[in-house]
Amino acid sequence: MDPEPQSQSNTIATVEQSIDRLAQHLDQAKLSYGHGAIDAQSEALWIISKQLQISPSDALEQLQAPLDHRLYDAALGVANERIQTRKPLAYILEEAWLMGVPFYCNEQSIVPRSWIAELITEGALEPWLPADGRALDLCTGNGSLAVLLALSCPDIHVSACDISAPALAVAARNLDRHGLSSHIELFHGDLWSPLPDPINENRFDLIICNPPYVNAASMRKLPAEYHAEPVLALAGGEDGMDLIRKIIGNAPDYLSERGALVLEIGNEVEHFHKAFPQIPVIWMDVSAGNEQVLLIQAEDLR
Repeated sequence: MDPEPQSQSNTIATVEQSIDRLAQHLDQAKLSYGHGAIDAQSEALWIISKQLQISPSDALEQLQAPLDHRLYDAALGVANERIQTRKPLAYILEEAWLMGVPFYCNEQSIVPRSWIAELITEGALEPWLPADGRALDLCTGNGSLAVLLALSCPDIHVSACDISAPALAVAARNLDRHGLSSHIELFHGDLWSPLPDPINENRFDLIICNPPYVNAASMRKLPAEYHAEPVLALAGGEDGMDLIRKIIGNAPDYLSERGALVLEIGNEVEHFHKAFPQIPVIWMDVSAGNEQVLLIQAEDLR
């Protein structure tokens, strides 16, 4: 690897030049991405924006502004920690951005990311959310999808559930951060077990879930950045479908008559079709493609 970029103490550089210099440094380290940034340039932007205490999108509007050398030195320190530890940048900064919304983040929960977030913010799920409707974020982790749901549809009732108490502690911080502690109800337990018995008034119009779905072979090949996350949040068993079988098996009891279940399955489409050949699904179009997230209507689960 080339020597690390020098301190800017004797030079004046713009935000854009600083991002480019930092990106080259990160790129030479052969890191793996996918935790809120797609490449070295995106992570460099993220690091610089954090030092400026603004969002990455706001930093893009200030590219020609000068960057104080002390801020660059701090950014360089973050980049070096990223390289040395191979941890996701979100854990180092204790913050991640999803659809332009900031979330607190630590190693007790998976880094906020889900293609379902696109569907929420674009309004693609609203046909299944009547006014005063009820939604559940199953396997909520850090609570990011529940927060996006509540922010996008403030007139609905949102619940969120996770088996991990530490992850729910992170979720609680994010609810508080966005003023939603009294709006979103958190449940601690394994899938459906902590939820109230599913009588009519307790059923959900929409259930969203980004469950652990990585199959065993893929788990063994994941780069170091992904192994820094809780295994519980990633591993889906031999074919990636262990949790999804339990989710689909009980979802009919918890869905309203015209409700729907939205599942992210990532790259496990072949395993999904093999496990559930009889279930008709609606594939939802997201930026990663049209076989990453599926929707199953309640009537097709009964």
